Amino acid sequence: MPADLIEVPGYVAGTWSIDPTHSDVGFVIRHLMISKVRGHFTRFEGRILTAEDLLKSEVTATIDMTSIDTANAQRDEHLRNADFFETEKYPTMTYRSTGIRSDGDDFLMEGELTLKGVTLPVPLKLEVNGFGVDPFAPDPAVGARAGFTATGEVNRMDFGVSYNGPIPGGGVALGEKVQIILEIEAVLRSR
Repeated sequence: MPADLIEVPGYVAGTWSIDPTHSDVGFVIRHLMISKVRGHFTRFEGRILTAEDLLKSEVTATIDMTSIDTANAQRDEHLRNADFFETEKYPTMTYRSTGIRSDGDDFLMEGELTLKGVTLPVPLKLEVNGFGVDPFAPDPAVGARAGFTATGEVNRMDFGVSYNGPIPGGGVALGEKVQIILEIEAVLRSR
């Protein structure tokens, strides 16, 4: 490995698939201006290419918008309709990285998020949690798993998710900013 490359203990270059069973694609939004509500998407897939030079790595992901889960079936159904995600017309949301750079002890992943037909740049703070043996692989001697945390923020209005209801006494039902919280475990597919 050239001396100018960033070293991560146990780093493995290769092509990885996101393991949805051991990953979480979540978000947090302010509710009624006094608390926060959390939600998740339960169906998603993605590919991670870890290059020899970590800064040249790439990520692509697709999220099934119908799989939204906020622990409230009535709210989830409302989120699927035209007031919010319009899942019949826009069934998926995608993310594609466009670059990675060092950011202190962690990294910043630049990328493009496409939601409801709108594509905008969305940077994510990226933490490389580690690389290790895959005990579930047919041959654990050659199998590997990797873990990543990525966080960021979007303004939902920028993507046309603009529904909001007033609340008695002033204010609105939902905040405009949405925190993105990704906990990703990936399985090595090829080196």
